[in-house]
Amino acid sequence: MGGKRKKSESQKLIEGGKDNDKNKEGSNKKKREILPSMIKNKEKRSSVHAKLKHEKKLEKRKKLKARDAAEKLALELGEEPPPRMVPRTIENTREPDETVCRPDDDELFAGNDADEFSSVLKHDRTPKILITTCRFNSTRGPAFISELLTVIPNAHYFKRGTYDLKKIVEYANNKDFTSIIVVHTNRRDPDALLVIGLPDGPTAHFKLSKLVLRKEIKNHGNPTGHLPELVLNNFTTRLGHRVGRLIQSLFPQDPEFRGRRVVTFHNQRDFIFFRHHRYIFETKESKESDSKGKKAKEDSKSKKAKDAKGEKITKEKVIARLQECGPRFTLKLISLQHGTFDTKGGEFEWVHKPEMDTSRRRFFL
Repeated sequence: MGGKRKKSESQKLIEGGKDNDKNKEGSNKKKREILPSMIKNKEKRSSVHAKLKHEKKLEKRKKLKARDAAEKLALELGEEPPPRMVPRTIENTREPDETVCRPDDDELFAGNDADEFSSVLKHDRTPKILITTCRFNSTRGPAFISELLTVIPNAHYFKRGTYDLKKIVEYANNKDFTSIIVVHTNRRDPDALLVIGLPDGPTAHFKLSKLVLRKEIKNHGNPTGHLPELVLNNFTTRLGHRVGRLIQSLFPQDPEFRGRRVVTFHNQRDFIFFRHHRYIFETKESKESDSKGKKAKEDSKSKKAKDAKGEKITKEKVIARLQECGPRFTLKLISLQHGTFDTKGGEFEWVHKPEMDTSRRRFFL
């Protein structure tokens, strides 16, 4: 009995020593895991940060290689490859919205035939745009307007002077203009756009930010006088559909594809990004990697093989290349008003309020 007691006590001592060793190892690991923000020396902090970043990059590469190998093995065995994980983003986790348009919404398409933009979009009227400024213009305002005149076909600039906006609306209606664009400036830069549909509205007020003019874009292109193609992305809700049709009414609906001009309004998280490009098609030699199996190896051998004259056989493929023409800016809808511009008696369809920004996953366009 005594021997067993001593043995059990010795076992307890050994196990206690092991536990102490484990605790020491755990404490040592905690000591080793020092965050870069805890290091006071700037050079050492930056080197530790670079090392951790490099290690994360290597781990990510290993995971990608393992995933590609598993997919390749599944394809060789005739099985379905494992499903890829879809990353969680703000867009795919957005809050559900009842106003999202659906392709089978008959009421929406019936309303399109009777709204304010139907006459322009059905080719009954050709778009004719009047562009003006606020009463106090800035240095970058005229440069931005001159580039807008090259982007929007059949657009005309008129100096604001001391005229009220209501009188300008009356004048534009008498001269058969279809829309008015007012460029508002603050200090040096344009900071807002007011788009008024004629003759019955609506009036959209956009905040303008991140303006980059054509001369500020590296390797920019010069647009031609052809009618551009118009691309509208992600205007999914009822409000977004209405704003998209307002933007669409500014451009003619018969693009000239020879000019290779593309004007894009891309909506993402209720920010409308404007881009203006020219595209070109080029023929380039195709270069296939050897990691695609036996077919890729045979193709590479055939490329290296020479014909009777001793010339190398190469394959060609057509590649599309984009060249930005400018300008580049971002819009955010502030309000949408019924009818033409009226600050006192106008009714608003939608107004952005600070209370709407409580959730980052809630979008209105």
